[in-house]
Amino acid sequence: MKYGLEIPAETIIGKGLYLGHAFNITVNDLAVIGDYCNLHKGVVIGRENRGPRKDAPTLGNKVWVGINSAIVGNVIIGDDVLIAPCTYVNCDVPSHSVVFGNPCVIKHRDNATEGYINNINE
Repeated sequence: MKYGLEIPAETIIGKGLYLGHAFNITVNDLAVIGDYCNLHKGVVIGRENRGPRKDAPTLGNKVWVGINSAIVGNVIIGDDVLIAPCTYVNCDVPSHSVVFGNPCVIKHRDNATEGYINNINE
């Protein structure tokens, strides 16, 4: 409560979650977060309540989500994905991608999160 974190206990979260500048982060209880994901200040991982994307996101492993980004709806974010700050994601994102903008632009990049992921013990 003190830092504005809304991450329900029932949310499925893999090992190595890193909360960078952990203020005002909101995660829906139906979201799934993979291993070694990094969430930063102002991130929203939210549910859509109607329409074709009704439900909450699933994040793969090694996903880096930048400041003030939002991932909304029943979308799948692959492994090794970097979501740039202030990006709005409401579509599936394949593994090994960099995502930026609103609407989001997806660019393939091998090792997209190399050097970005914290709390990893390889």
